[in-house]
Amino acid sequence: MDVRRADARYRGGDPEAGISSFHAFSFGPHYDPDNLRFGAVIACNEERLAPSAGFDEHPHSHTEIVTWVVEGELTHRDSAGHASVVRPGDVQRLSAAGGVRHVERNEGPAPLTFVQMWLAPLSPGGDPSYEVVHGIADSTPYAVPEAGALLHVRRLTAGERTAVPDGAYVYVHVVRGEVRLGGEELGPGDAARITDAKDLEAVAGRSAELLLWEMTG
Repeated sequence: MDVRRADARYRGGDPEAGISSFHAFSFGPHYDPDNLRFGAVIACNEERLAPSAGFDEHPHSHTEIVTWVVEGELTHRDSAGHASVVRPGDVQRLSAAGGVRHVERNEGPAPLTFVQMWLAPLSPGGDPSYEVVHGIADSTPYAVPEAGALLHVRRLTAGERTAVPDGAYVYVHVVRGEVRLGGEELGPGDAARITDAKDLEAVAGRSAELLLWEMTG
């Protein structure tokens, strides 16, 4: 298990434009050849947008983009004609496939924080697709078969335990709260990269929210 701390993430964004970004993997100008991916995950970005701030239209291709809103409301529009508002508890997925352009903005009155995770598809190309699953339950993993991955959401009360999926690759991101995992104490923004996970548990020190990716490769 390789633990990566929140304060070791690469800082990005444009604070003067109301955008603060924290990148867990090599990203943009923060090139790190030793930190390009883990399993299918090639990016895990925490984005904080002030009201009226956002990312103007930009392209993506050959990437599965999954977004989890922590607080606030994320407005999405893309070149395939999709438009939606994503709120806490929703999972949004944009399958960029052969190519798509989109806009992401905070058009609400309150600050917006979201975690956006990019996964490499098993096969490139195809047609882009988009969906939002509202109010995803802890007991129902969200499947991204294009990347051979399952997303598990865990919301824990203090002292509660949850099993970490067994898998060739498991990526754990702490959204909020504190958990103990394999003898390590993890806090908000911390992550664990686990190879050949087997019989692991996460125990909440206080109320916590976790995102866990179970991946085949």
